[in-house]
Amino acid sequence: MVRPPIAVLLSVLLCCAAVPAMADGPGVSFSAGKPGGPLPDGWQNRPVVSGKKLTRYTLVASNGTTVLQADADGAASGLVHEGDVDLSRTPVVEWRWKVAAPIPGADNSVGAKEDAPARLVFSFDGRSSNLSVGDRAEALAASATGEKLPYATLMYIWTNSAPVGTIIANPHTSRVQMIVVGGEPGKWQSLRRNVVSDFQKVFHEAPGKLTGYGILTDTDNTGTTARAWYGDIGFQPGK
Repeated sequence: MVRPPIAVLLSVLLCCAAVPAMADGPGVSFSAGKPGGPLPDGWQNRPVVSGKKLTRYTLVASNGTTVLQADADGAASGLVHEGDVDLSRTPVVEWRWKVAAPIPGADNSVGAKEDAPARLVFSFDGRSSNLSVGDRAEALAASATGEKLPYATLMYIWTNSAPVGTIIANPHTSRVQMIVVGGEPGKWQSLRRNVVSDFQKVFHEAPGKLTGYGILTDTDNTGTTARAWYGDIGFQPGK
């Protein structure tokens, strides 16, 4: 079954009621936890839409440290946190991830196949007057149901269906843009991106306030399974 436009779904994920901020600053240190232990404070597993099967996020041991393992079986939910990061001071995000295998048949440019084994997602506020007529209509329709859509959403995604560096517009809305940053299965990747610079590149404007961020492993469109591992996520000053 093809899900609704992802901008609507991300309103559930990243524009929900605020959750407590982490005491030790922005980002997340999965390595500080214990395998099988609770998820870090302030992070919640939320379905992309009510009734969707949840992706399973658990802390596991990997090469002497603790990482987050994500398992999706026809599922779509994200582990998300409120936007407690001041990107004007720390615009650079650093993280590690590893994907077990590509998702058979996945294609992020096609709505019915728009799944990814690993994503890092950022949601932003902005001026509604800058939106197109179609995007305003979508936002108005969502507000009638009590939802608030993100002004814009930037994703870093793992896929082997497009080269690294490719920018993919979500097939339903231009307000969600995806940047391909990985594509080799079975190996840990250490990644570093300037979120502010990337936002300006894909949306052609400066970002507004960060309203939420998180990770997402989803297979609800293809109905397949996927497994990925995420290491610590941190934010640093730009260089």
